[in-house]
Amino acid sequence: MNIANKLTLIRILLVPFFIFFMVYDTFQMRIASMLIFILASLTDTLDGYLARKYKTVTDFGKFMDPLADKLLVSAALISFVEIIELSIPAWMVITIISREFIITGLRSIAATKNIIIPAALSGKFKTTLQMIAIITILFILCINSLLVEFFKIDPQTIFLLRITPFILMFITTILTLISGLSYIFKYKYLLLETGG
Repeated sequence: MNIANKLTLIRILLVPFFIFFMVYDTFQMRIASMLIFILASLTDTLDGYLARKYKTVTDFGKFMDPLADKLLVSAALISFVEIIELSIPAWMVITIISREFIITGLRSIAATKNIIIPAALSGKFKTTLQMIAIITILFILCINSLLVEFFKIDPQTIFLLRITPFILMFITTILTLISGLSYIFKYKYLLLETGG
């Protein structure tokens, strides 16, 4: 197994640890969860770079790399819904995850017809925005815990800390939806084709 694929596996193995630390709302635990997410995100960038540089792109990597990304992002988003202080509605997370299922299904249909659906610019932008939004929200959670534990300040009384996670998730949800619809409209012929 090459180094790129090993990094992909490491990213998957980091997901349970990320979830474990997300369960606890102490400052130290939230710092740990943020650092784990950042580390996992960096392995995503690094494994793709190494696979291309050393021409070691494999079928395993093509399958597992996007799966690892979806597991990591889904774990973070679902955890956010559980955290009351964030006030992130479930419909946003459902919309984002549903988009991933639909586009994965579309790619599977295309693969049966020997058609490769490349990653569009909107898809890459969507992924980058999701990562930035998640890391920013994790950072806000760290600030919230810091304020509560060390300064005895309720972060919900600070408007910016209260509203920013919702705004970030709302923007991410809308752009994720637009990205998904662009794929569907471009490759709708795959869905409309009927068997003989």
